[in-house]
Amino acid sequence: MRDKSKLILLLILAGASIAGYMFIELGPNWDYALPRRAEKIAAIVLTGTVIAIATLLFQTVTNNRILTPSIIGLDSLYMLVQTTLVFFLGSTSMTVMNKQINFAISIGFMVVFALLLYRLLFRREGQNIYFLLLLGLIFGTFFGSFTSFMQVLIDPNEFQIIQDRMFASFNNIQTEVLIMATVLTGVTLLYLTKFVKYLDVLSLGKETAINLGVDYDYTVKRLLVIVAILVSVATALVGPITFLGLLVVNVAYEMFKTYKHFTLIFASALVSIVALAAGQMLVEHVFTFSTQLSVIINFIGGIYFIYLLLRESRT
Repeated sequence: MRDKSKLILLLILAGASIAGYMFIELGPNWDYALPRRAEKIAAIVLTGTVIAIATLLFQTVTNNRILTPSIIGLDSLYMLVQTTLVFFLGSTSMTVMNKQINFAISIGFMVVFALLLYRLLFRREGQNIYFLLLLGLIFGTFFGSFTSFMQVLIDPNEFQIIQDRMFASFNNIQTEVLIMATVLTGVTLLYLTKFVKYLDVLSLGKETAINLGVDYDYTVKRLLVIVAILVSVATALVGPITFLGLLVVNVAYEMFKTYKHFTLIFASALVSIVALAAGQMLVEHVFTFSTQLSVIINFIGGIYFIYLLLRESRT
């Protein structure tokens, strides 16, 4: 089957998943239920697209298909920010309760941290990009440890507020926050179009890309900033979903045996939308909200990650 036919099939599956979620067991109060489901679907489409593109870009830059952007510590920083706000200001403060303010603060901290990390990485010429991954892993561990320390000291009632932020959820999406995330994502993806033409060459490795005339450091810096913004948007909007990007991008690679990133971007985004929409249907209609979507995805993604590691070790 040609790539074009596969893309059309994925588009049909995504449309079917969205339609299924929108109309299955809609009930008589459709005028109330339909707008709420539409908001969730909009968040699912935005989050799925953002995480898929960010992971694909990150894997291309690092030239490694078993890495996700979460390795640089943004998920851990998000939880540290949420815990710190509740710890010092209380769960009833405007900063914690107001979704728009909370979203802006989370975005700000994650993007600033990523920019400082990248500045440290590219301060010297020829710095290995895996130094970034090592620093991110160290910072992520530090953030996680400090978060756990504050969570032990915090009031048990307020800890439940933090616990809700530990898992990605599409159940409490606010229109204003969704609009903010959409605008920020749109501007970032518009800026990304400037660098899409370099992605196929970057996937060949640093030396080859430089020999073919790509300004490697300049391009990689911009792509990593784009990754940081996209991951920050998705995490601040719904919460951390660690393995979603790893899962959907590798499925796209398996379906489309191609190096063309234009195709892979659309394929990864569509696979991600199908996974999230179908997963949300399972959570609501099969598990009746007894579990979180991120738990299901991280469980499947974790198993797939182990499979990838074992396959890499054999090759």
